[in-house]
Amino acid sequence: MNFISSLEKTFNDNSNAENAVAMSKYMKNNFQFFGIKTEDRRRIFKNIWTENKKEVSDNAREIALSLYSKKERELHYCAMEILIKNLKNNYIKDDIQLIEKLIIINSWWDSIDFLAKYLLGNYLLQFPEETDSVIHKFSSSDNMWLNRSAILFQLGYKEKTNFNLLKLVSEKHKMSTEFFIQKAIGWALREYAKTNPEAVKDFVSNTDLKKLSQKEALKNMK
Repeated sequence: MNFISSLEKTFNDNSNAENAVAMSKYMKNNFQFFGIKTEDRRRIFKNIWTENKKEVSDNAREIALSLYSKKERELHYCAMEILIKNLKNNYIKDDIQLIEKLIIINSWWDSIDFLAKYLLGNYLLQFPEETDSVIHKFSSSDNMWLNRSAILFQLGYKEKTNFNLLKLVSEKHKMSTEFFIQKAIGWALREYAKTNPEAVKDFVSNTDLKKLSQKEALKNMK
């Protein structure tokens, strides 16, 4: 596809080896980078996207999967941004398979937090009847990143938050020794506390959460 080849070529032409080493180190050397800083990456991406707007719009899912299968992390970020723009309010039921696939490949906190809130979260807003089955599946998985996504998907829901479901998933994983799970529980509760602080205080005080989860949940409360 012209879009992908143009994007890769331009990113490669603007690569910076020194930045790439630093970026990879920050991500615990889980990924390779072109070494393009966020502002420059977004500018380049926007220009090439604009030049190939119809191609991207007509093939958003295929392009995103192709980009996500590549080794450089910047391309993964582009894939996610394409899907956010093109799928919001335009999901189809089968997109949950795409979302699950993206969550379990090239997984790290930076992508999972984005995918959970903006893809999984928006998908389930469009198809609320799928919420119970999807979250049960994800929260029961052996894959930690699916678990984290099930905890975080309601970020930004505010008054639409299903607090009973958040409590259920938090209870389910409250004994986890995984840093990213403990942190996610606290973060999700802290966000809902902006809408209903007393409910969160009550839940935390009556639930044997890990100390990190408690600390994160109550961080902004007096």
